[in-house]
Amino acid sequence: MAAPDTSPIEEYDYESLPPNFSLASNMIAGAFAGIAEHSVMYPIDLLKTRMQVVNPSPTAVYTGLTNAVAQISRIEGFRSLWRGVSSVIVGAGPAHAVYFATYEAVKQAMGGNEGNSHHPFAAATSGACATISSDALMNPFDVIKQRMQVHGSVYRSLAHCATTMYRTEGLRAFYVSYPTTLCMTVPFTAAQFTAYESMSKMMNPSKQYDPVTHCVAGALAGGFAAGITTPLDVIKTLLQTRGTARDAEIRNANGLVEAAAIIKRRNGLRGFFRGLKPRIISTMPSTAISW
Repeated sequence: MAAPDTSPIEEYDYESLPPNFSLASNMIAGAFAGIAEHSVMYPIDLLKTRMQVVNPSPTAVYTGLTNAVAQISRIEGFRSLWRGVSSVIVGAGPAHAVYFATYEAVKQAMGGNEGNSHHPFAAATSGACATISSDALMNPFDVIKQRMQVHGSVYRSLAHCATTMYRTEGLRAFYVSYPTTLCMTVPFTAAQFTAYESMSKMMNPSKQYDPVTHCVAGALAGGFAAGITTPLDVIKTLLQTRGTARDAEIRNANGLVEAAAIIKRRNGLRGFFRGLKPRIISTMPSTAISW
């Protein structure tokens, strides 16, 4: 009778990618995930932008999400809830592909893929470099998106918005919010991953295959991260839509500190949490499906 096999069974980590998963496959998967992540709840993102605009026109003042949807649909048409989505589709794919490519390249260069041990410094550095590079690519598309989302936008298409901005405001208009974006993205990512790890361990301590746990933990983590970074998102919106404002002070806002001072002076501390609800609602499904 043969002796029973007492060799240890290798633990399979179902969350990790296959060892033969190529960089190209990683980039393609990241690109499609990015497009899906940003497109699923796009109308809610548009409502968030409308609510965050400082000193909006009287016809663009909303009492809540339901009122905003009804008012926009009645006055501007239901399709207007998707204005600017082309910018997300065009920009999100390449930006997420660059994120994954940069992350893997830097991690490989720093020895983060050597052996089975954990390399926290390599992972942290890789994540920071990936964020900086992907945001640098995505920032102009995000500016164009919000310029097309605001009430009364005169831009007919992505190309029309981009060329008009470049001709009237110059290249800097596409990157005036970039430092603020980085200041928001880094704590958002840190809070999201920290909350996700904590919640997933609490909800699924045995780490058994459970996609529902992934989705729920991812959604809650994304909502938490979105909530605490809303003030920076409000500042970013002011900087990215300043070219559409009739208010001279807002049009000349130059950077995070000046934008924050304008919001504080005009709306108080509550002004930094304008659009909080739609930001959380739009983020939760996106982060749920991205896990």
